[in-house]
Amino acid sequence: MSNTSDKTYKVKYMELVDYVLKRIEDGIYKPGKKLPSIRELSQSFNCSKATVIRAFSELETMHIVFAVPQSGYFIVDNPYKNKISLDIKPTLIDFSSAAPDLELLPYKDFQHCMNQAIDLYKDALFSYSETQGLHILRKLIAKQLMESQIFKAPEDIFITSGSQQALFILAAMSFPNGKSNILIEQPVYSSLIRILELNGIKALGITRNEKGIDLYELERNFCTGNIKFFYTIPRFHNPTGTELTEEQKKEISELAAKYNVYIVEDDYLADLDSTGKYNAIKSYDYSDMVIYIKSFSKTLLPGLRLGYAVLPKLLHSLFIDYKRSIDINSSILSQGALEIYLKSRMYEKHIGNAKKIYTRRMNYLNKIVERSGIEVKQSAKPRGGFFRLLEFNENLDIDRLAHRLSEKGIYIRVLTPYYLSHSVKHNQVRLSICRVNEAMIDAGIEAIYSELKAIGHNNLNKTKDYPDI
Repeated sequence: MSNTSDKTYKVKYMELVDYVLKRIEDGIYKPGKKLPSIRELSQSFNCSKATVIRAFSELETMHIVFAVPQSGYFIVDNPYKNKISLDIKPTLIDFSSAAPDLELLPYKDFQHCMNQAIDLYKDALFSYSETQGLHILRKLIAKQLMESQIFKAPEDIFITSGSQQALFILAAMSFPNGKSNILIEQPVYSSLIRILELNGIKALGITRNEKGIDLYELERNFCTGNIKFFYTIPRFHNPTGTELTEEQKKEISELAAKYNVYIVEDDYLADLDSTGKYNAIKSYDYSDMVIYIKSFSKTLLPGLRLGYAVLPKLLHSLFIDYKRSIDINSSILSQGALEIYLKSRMYEKHIGNAKKIYTRRMNYLNKIVERSGIEVKQSAKPRGGFFRLLEFNENLDIDRLAHRLSEKGIYIRVLTPYYLSHSVKHNQVRLSICRVNEAMIDAGIEAIYSELKAIGHNNLNKTKDYPDI
């Protein structure tokens, strides 16, 4: 790999951010005043409108601008406006984000669907709708699930305000097996830990690593742990990036039936699987013990806040009661727009493009890490998805490494919040390819190598400096 300069990975939207910040500093853009339109800036900088939108989103995150619907973007009237300077920098290389790449989001196409939905469902906007979700959308989802060998009727599908709402309800409600504890993988999706804490629910952990999970340990927990349900992300695991084998998935389904333990299968990135050969645990569920949940937040639009749960019949009634008590129904407008978007096959086109880009990035990250000279205890090479885990030896101060990198505008995710016990040190980081291109991956991994070398870490190939690729 040759040395990569700042200019290599200072992509177009960052130039726009710097441009706005500089004009604020020079007093050209004043607090409360409107910025040039997206169209004007896209023409001036010879870039797409999506690039300008991404720059504005970064500036919103920095609390520099705010959006007014149908009017545009305005400079924030900050009480510290005299101190605004170019010392405020946008993210340069963000390996920490779990949000999809803004430049891949189908704003324009979905806007057309939203406009159609307003006309089609205008009467429903003035009244409450079915708590379970629009039947026409559930019918379409049921048809799509058949392609994944999941055969369920629309009556078994429940639309939720994102998969997180489904997790919250499932954690809080009682189950027919009369059990109370929840078994979760370690590490696990950090928001689930917070959900369990808020509900005062006892959680037990089982190790998840590059080999998947230990089925003997799983059976022991099912047998003696008073487990209400076991939460797992079989495919493109967050945060490890690993996958369960077909044998493990089949065995999990069989153990669930044997010990009367429900399974909550979170298949949040299923649509980004480029092989089409990976089966969900739900496809092996012959005893109706698997709850299958999925969201469109990572594959379509995070702000859409729509997901769904495929539920065993014994859970239907109570789940609806909880759902109705929380928000009555998920947004009808969003559901209608999503149904139009799916039916028109726009989603199929969008996801095809996203698969190629994200898979290419992950393959590139795998190659760069392998050739970087960075040696780790655990580092499975994901075949896709968003995340890859790196585990270092115990002597590395992982928080110090993350801090030193952040000072250079390079962000990684330390995995402490992904474990039940924060008292145990886990020298692991999650690298995400959501918002980094190949040039940024190059520069970011080189920076990690350099920082490891600077702090004297021994997990490096000492026979050579950072290699050319």
